[in-house]
Amino acid sequence: MRSKKYLIFLCASTLFLASCGTSKTATSSKDSISHIGSSKEEKNNIEYLRKVYDNEVYTNAISSKIKFTISAGKKDLSVSGSLKMKRDEVIRIQLTPFGLMEAGRLEFTKDYVLIMDRINKEYIKTGYENVEFLEKNGLDFYTLQALFWNSLFLPGEKRVTESMLGRFEVNYEENAQDVAISLKHQDINYQWLTDKTNGHIKAVNMSYGLNTSNMANVNCTYSAFMPLGAKMFPTDILLKLKTNLIKNISELSMDISISNMDTSEDWETQTEISSKFKQVSLQEVMNKVMGM
Repeated sequence: MRSKKYLIFLCASTLFLASCGTSKTATSSKDSISHIGSSKEEKNNIEYLRKVYDNEVYTNAISSKIKFTISAGKKDLSVSGSLKMKRDEVIRIQLTPFGLMEAGRLEFTKDYVLIMDRINKEYIKTGYENVEFLEKNGLDFYTLQALFWNSLFLPGEKRVTESMLGRFEVNYEENAQDVAISLKHQDINYQWLTDKTNGHIKAVNMSYGLNTSNMANVNCTYSAFMPLGAKMFPTDILLKLKTNLIKNISELSMDISISNMDTSEDWETQTEISSKFKQVSLQEVMNKVMGM
């Protein structure tokens, strides 16, 4: 029974991350845009946004050991594992209970999502367009990447460039310790909480439909920043989801505690699947998740 948990909880993780996406991948003229102007306030806002923007790490790859904990309703699972990321290519979480052998794998690329249960030799691999709940929630790989890389993002854009900073709004208060950066895209409100002193992103909050039956709120907090090259990177990432869209699971949380970071790029970005593994139906496993 415990081995079967890994596949189900990996699917729950996928559901969780799907809710972190945007409602559509295309940008919209309805985005709340703070244009660069000539006033002192506008110039100060852009300078502060550059400060936050410049905190993004230079490396193109990160590998680390992790402690992975996910809670869904009254059920939870905590195991050791690893996190591997290559910018614009892959986000991979591998679960290795007791550090002995890999039990499960969750992999996001630009083209597909892969969920592997190595214990039972089963896997799910599909394009985003073939997964109804991903499509409806508008899962965007680049949004997920920004969450894992502790950086700003704009819906529908692969990367935020310096010329795009004017799209964000800044709420800068002289007596506050933190600075809020916000963006409204269609029906979704985004807010980043940043440290006024160093510009580090401490939290991201995404919400839509808070007063409707389609309510969802995703909060991601970052802590324990450590040096990674010339920049600082959070070694604890906690994501929380509150929603009424998932049957019997109104709250999900996923905590990733990172250690032993490495920036080597000498590893494969795509998982090769052995012929010994059986492909199973995503919908069947998702039904199990929904009925937890």
